[in-house]
Amino acid sequence: MPVVSLDSRSFGPTLGRPGILLIEWWAKWCSPCRIFGPVFEGMAERYPDITFARVEVNGQPDLVEVMGVQVLPTLMVFRDGFLLLNHVGVLPEPMVEDVIRQARALDMAEVRRKLAEYRASSARVRVGLHGV
Repeated sequence: MPVVSLDSRSFGPTLGRPGILLIEWWAKWCSPCRIFGPVFEGMAERYPDITFARVEVNGQPDLVEVMGVQVLPTLMVFRDGFLLLNHVGVLPEPMVEDVIRQARALDMAEVRRKLAEYRASSARVRVGLHGV
């Protein structure tokens, strides 16, 4: 599957899709980005069931700000909309493969259960603080 380009209009809908999403934040002038680019493209070919996307930072300053990207390249890995990894710098291919393996192995039902527990306990704390 080819790498898709994301912009402010396509970012949200792409992030909202189920499955694994890898986003490379890059710029044409960035030397490390030119090193990582072929690795990223090769992984996209090898894993057609995963969405590989790029955001060219010079054209998307609002996305860069909202997502807190400060150094290039940055690789973000999401699964079902949950951010799993926010890595700054070039990653060698074996490490990207390991990240993909771990993202696939993640029990998303357990993640959702723990998130619900956290939100419930956080709400109880907020309610308790208002009574003080």
